[in-house]
Amino acid sequence: MQQPIKQHKNNTFPVIISVISALIALVLCTGLGSVSISASDSLRIVMHKLFGMTLTDKINEGMVAILWDIRIPRVITAFAAGAALSVSGVVMQSVLRNPLASSYTLGVSSGASLGVVIIMVSGITVPILGSLLMPVTGFIFGFVTVLAALALSQILDKHGRSDTIVLIGMVLSLFLNAVVTFISQFFPDHRSRIAIWLTGSFSGRNINHAIVMTIVTVLSLVILMFFSKELDIMTFGDEQGLAMGVEVKRVRNIVLAVTALLTGVAVCLSGIIGFIDLIAPHVVRRVVGSRNKIVLPMAAVWGGIFMAIADMVSRTVLAPREIAVGAITAIIGAPFFAYIYFARRKH
Repeated sequence: MQQPIKQHKNNTFPVIISVISALIALVLCTGLGSVSISASDSLRIVMHKLFGMTLTDKINEGMVAILWDIRIPRVITAFAAGAALSVSGVVMQSVLRNPLASSYTLGVSSGASLGVVIIMVSGITVPILGSLLMPVTGFIFGFVTVLAALALSQILDKHGRSDTIVLIGMVLSLFLNAVVTFISQFFPDHRSRIAIWLTGSFSGRNINHAIVMTIVTVLSLVILMFFSKELDIMTFGDEQGLAMGVEVKRVRNIVLAVTALLTGVAVCLSGIIGFIDLIAPHVVRRVVGSRNKIVLPMAAVWGGIFMAIADMVSRTVLAPREIAVGAITAIIGAPFFAYIYFARRKH
């Protein structure tokens, strides 16, 4: 069961700190790498591209290409993907009333990944969807995975306990990952690409990826904000929600569909990256309280920060080689998951 909803009296300071931290993280992540670019040079390059500002002699065309064509799209994509996953985690934890619930632990990421891999190896094209085929497929498979987890939990546990849903989701996640691995054995030409998908990477992302991920994240966040009060009420249980006039089933279906969309697009552009959607919501709730009206946008900001920094670490520690982003997040997330689980049991 989620902790009772609480709201700190004044969240102005945490919000200001969060925005400043996000700006600092974006500047650092775009400037640091195998070729370091100072903040002043980065700003001048951006102003040059946007408004035609003259470049200094120490800024060459290579630096411009690295910053504008490679790092900025990659960092924006990573930030937006982290925001999307974190927001989905907030929704999952509110709807299922379980602090361990997330799109990763419920198998949504694995389901979306399976859909993307099927499109990848089959070469299926749908002209009417074009480049949106993978995100749409990821959304459908992710949403079906959520429905499967909920249906199985009702069959196996008549009380519908959230722990059961989480465990079933994790089993589904393991099963779907095994299916993806099985598929990769029959398509050796795609094996390396699938392996990257299973561990997560933002390498090669361009400005189109950044725009799509940002638009989906912002629009989904706006939709979920309209249901923030209902999500607050649903943390106390379905009976309480119905008693207070909330159409629990309708609201749950809508927010889970939006969550599946967020996860599906994020998986399409980054692969499976776990624990961001578990860490960010808990950190934010510790700081600003539990009301989803403030938790949702703050989780988006801090999820974006965590993901952008994880991606920066993945490409700088062993540069020019890269470490899988999913490995970076798992190193932090797995102990965090264990801490939450055992602290909850003790409570």
